[in-house]
Amino acid sequence: MADFGEILRNIGEFGLFQQLTLIALSFPNFTQSFLFASFLFIQSDPARHCNTDWILQADSNLTTDDQLNLTLPREEDGTFSRCQMFVPVDWDIVAIREYGLNETTGCQNGWVYNNNMYDATIVTDFDLVCDKAKMVEVIQAMFMAGILVGSVIFGPFAESFGRKRATQTTAVILLIFTITTALSPNVYVYLTSMFMVGIGAGGYRINSIILATEWIGPSKRSWGACVAQLFGAVGQCVLAGMIYFIRDWRLAQLITAAPLAVVVVYIWFIPESARWLLSRGRTEEAKQLIVKAAAINKRTVPDSLLNNIAGKDVEKKGGIQVIFRSPVMTKYFFIITLAWFSLSLSIFCLYFNMESLGFSIFLTQLLFGAIEIPAHILCMWLMEVIGRKILFVATVLTGGLSCILVLAVPQGYNIAVTSLAVAARFFLISGATICNVFVQELFPTSVRQTATALGAIAGRLGGLLAPLLNILAMYHWSIPTTVFSGFTLVSGALGFLLHETRRKELPESADEVENNR
Repeated sequence: MADFGEILRNIGEFGLFQQLTLIALSFPNFTQSFLFASFLFIQSDPARHCNTDWILQADSNLTTDDQLNLTLPREEDGTFSRCQMFVPVDWDIVAIREYGLNETTGCQNGWVYNNNMYDATIVTDFDLVCDKAKMVEVIQAMFMAGILVGSVIFGPFAESFGRKRATQTTAVILLIFTITTALSPNVYVYLTSMFMVGIGAGGYRINSIILATEWIGPSKRSWGACVAQLFGAVGQCVLAGMIYFIRDWRLAQLITAAPLAVVVVYIWFIPESARWLLSRGRTEEAKQLIVKAAAINKRTVPDSLLNNIAGKDVEKKGGIQVIFRSPVMTKYFFIITLAWFSLSLSIFCLYFNMESLGFSIFLTQLLFGAIEIPAHILCMWLMEVIGRKILFVATVLTGGLSCILVLAVPQGYNIAVTSLAVAARFFLISGATICNVFVQELFPTSVRQTATALGAIAGRLGGLLAPLLNILAMYHWSIPTTVFSGFTLVSGALGFLLHETRRKELPESADEVENNR
């Protein structure tokens, strides 16, 4: 009876076949970073005033200063109001100058924006200011909700229809709705499109990583998650440069759609997971893929090994009930999901709050992306040197500690705050990468996709709550940091209860997990 680990040792644990598959599946993560462009690079309170061109009907020769002085009330500091205007009247200009206007109202004909950092943002295009200012957080939350829903839908979808079909479907969703996002005529179409983009992004990431990982042998298995995350880190760096030069969110979205169109073409040629095919009893299809992989890796598969594949008794039914029937898997599940939730909550709270760190948002974005590259590279190496467990505990605890130290820095010390935020991101991203590897190695093939999807759902829930948690800063600036740091520190401490999985075969059944407790 052939073990799949033995098959991989014969065809090559990380040969050309696995390398090409991994790169092809990881490339969309490069462009997924750009999906944040439209609502991350915004000026939350841009310089503006109400559009008061109505007064030009009374005197078309008014200077801009005269127009503003006659039609806009002033704040206590002497500046023109950003959200109020005087009620329009049918008087002639002489009467307006003599008697003045006193009754105020909200902006009735939109706003005039000036001195903007960008040519166009969702804030200026959809007028998300004044009473609509909180729509920015709602949009962020809806995007993260879409990612959560995508994880919920396409986790079970992949168990039933295959990892390949799930990645294909989500790649198509990403392309279609990235384009509709760029062409949105109003904020409601934009909101719906971003929700659908989130569904595609959430479903693609979890399935693509698992599809790549299930073809890789134990010695390089951590590369599946790390390389995928590494592509995303490079995308973060490129994103900073793209927004710096483009400065128009709609054009940025269309640029994002271009490489996704290429992905939609080649994604149909990606091989299915042989592990999944075997778990579904589709042995002949699995054999054909194994032979094909061996040929690309310039290896041969002994006939005796292929014949033994058919005799393997694998679990055909999985699901969440299998996890909770096992005390060991239940413990692993709750630790991993809490860690995934805490890490995502911390990462996105820092990310969405980037504008308030004090530095140029372009520089901060570049630093946030650049710090991820060594984080993923070091993870790929250290996970094979010192193992998953110790590295997981060390990175998560250090990341949580770096976040909580931000509270000790006096306000106004922008360099210190940004340095701590970048250091925290380094360790939090490392912890999230290890978490992604851990969840695939702790659970058997029959429930691996379900466990990963549920863990990803917990992570997406953390991302969904991040913009809402940041809103609590209006009551006290330290509340968000205290909450997400506390969750992260608890998660790191619970990591001591996990089982080391370095260079061990992926479990194929619940019994194997129980025996390796």
